[in-house]
Amino acid sequence: MNEKLNLGSVEIPLTEGIEWADKYRKDAATEEGRRRKKVDGYLIPLETLKLVMDQDIEAVRAYKGINKAGEQTLIFVGAKWDSEKEIYVDVFKSEGSEGGLGGAPIVYDGARPVPPYGDPDSPLNP
Repeated sequence: MNEKLNLGSVEIPLTEGIEWADKYRKDAATEEGRRRKKVDGYLIPLETLKLVMDQDIEAVRAYKGINKAGEQTLIFVGAKWDSEKEIYVDVFKSEGSEGGLGGAPIVYDGARPVPPYGDPDSPLNP
């Protein structure tokens, strides 16, 4: 790619993130989905990481999804240890929080697949 990404907002409604993750799982279960070119990596804008980390969290979880452009992507969600469940549970900005989309819970996108967004000179690029 010869142009800098203009991703716009990397915040997406949780409901849209759920749709993208479901689309990925359904696609991966089909013969066509298994034959599709696999993604080797992701370009992740710093803005995405800053936004997800700007919460009271202890970890970040990434779910796979297929966005509206048909690209495989990562959906980032903050996570916090729940001592009763003894697992990291997903946390979302509360409804009505600053930066929320109309008061709905949000998750974070912005990742772009490699290829085509890879560095052709990187030793990690196949």
